[in-house]
Amino acid sequence: MTGLFFASMPWQTRFKTAEWTESDPESLSRKSLNSRRRASSRQARISAAADVVPKASSIWSRMLPLDWSLWPAEARLLLTLTLIWSVAGLLILGSASWWVASREMGEGAYYLKRQVIWMVASWGLLSLAVSTDLRRWMKVAGPAVWIGCLLVAATLLFGDPVNGASRWLPIGPMQIQPSELVKPFVVLQAANLFAHWKRSAVDQKLLWLGSFGALILLILKQPNLSTAALTGLLLWLMAFSAGLRLRSLFGTALVGAALGVSSIMINEYQRLRVVSFLNPWQDPQGVGYQLVQSLLAIGSGGILGQGFGLSTQKLQYLPIQSTDFIFAVYAEEFGFIGSVMLLLFLMLVAFLGLRVALRCRSNQTRLTAIGCTTLLIGQSLMNLAVASGAMPTTGLPLPMVSYGGNSLLSSLLVAGLLIRCSLESTSLVGGRRPRRANERSNQHLAPSR
Repeated sequence: MTGLFFASMPWQTRFKTAEWTESDPESLSRKSLNSRRRASSRQARISAAADVVPKASSIWSRMLPLDWSLWPAEARLLLTLTLIWSVAGLLILGSASWWVASREMGEGAYYLKRQVIWMVASWGLLSLAVSTDLRRWMKVAGPAVWIGCLLVAATLLFGDPVNGASRWLPIGPMQIQPSELVKPFVVLQAANLFAHWKRSAVDQKLLWLGSFGALILLILKQPNLSTAALTGLLLWLMAFSAGLRLRSLFGTALVGAALGVSSIMINEYQRLRVVSFLNPWQDPQGVGYQLVQSLLAIGSGGILGQGFGLSTQKLQYLPIQSTDFIFAVYAEEFGFIGSVMLLLFLMLVAFLGLRVALRCRSNQTRLTAIGCTTLLIGQSLMNLAVASGAMPTTGLPLPMVSYGGNSLLSSLLVAGLLIRCSLESTSLVGGRRPRRANERSNQHLAPSR
């Protein structure tokens, strides 16, 4: 009966049924090959379309780690604000240093020219930080911290003392400040340590906590209380953000405060600075001279300022006007309004840095973003506080504004790492790459033999 029924079917139906039942595997193989050919053809069309893009756009795309259209809004804003910060810093430095450079060096643009050279090199370092995987920076952070400890120790033996402090190490025609250059790597290694704190062995914890402690003690020995305090505060805030026990953090804060008080009691010039900070007008021609002249410059600015380049305190009254106290020159020329705008600018950078930290996908990246933001904004606020009399006088430069190549290299490297954290939060760059989807599909679609 079945045979008779099959024989009675139309020949077209019999042919199709027989084809489907007898040659099913081979048919699927042909379909798989055809789909792969169509995919290859589609990829070829995409590549051909990409070749139509102008060459300038292709070059620009190759320079970036990620296409500009795919950059997060935070990364774009941070890069733009860093550029504005750098250009404004050059203008402010040119105004603050022109008269002193003309009198002492015989050329008004002496300091500005050298700062421009360092600025170009620092932006090259920023581009390297933006285009390099953060995991690679983590691998070199540990050895860099140890090298920084050795170089800081070398300043105590071979450094050139300036104002009673040995912070500079001569290397050929150049002088480096290891305490500035080591800051970005402290951030990276602290993020590497605190991100895996609960899973780390006790010996690893003790090793790196001892390394950080040795670095801070060596910086205190220079002596450089401000940088040591900034480094300690940076590590404390990163540990707090990582969720370490509050009892341990409270004990560490007490130890740090005791070290700071001990340094002030041991070093006479630091003790005199604290006394002058409490009442600088008691000795305005002596230990209080620096702070008094800075306060006079800020007060002379009024609401709108004297105008760009028209500061009078920078001419022959305010010492160190192009480095540690450059904010006083800025406040005199741009007044209260300009100072408020600078504070709002720093608040915007801090806000963007925190947004980057919240969007990060790993604890290491998140802590790195927090550390970079703390370092940039914290150092800036401490510099402003010193110049305005809210903190004792210390030698701490204003990032991307004060004269000095070491500070520029460190600050722009930190800014580049922060932008890199934002890029890696998109999961389009960095991190562990999965196997290519086309390789997996080719394995599944390969014809069986």
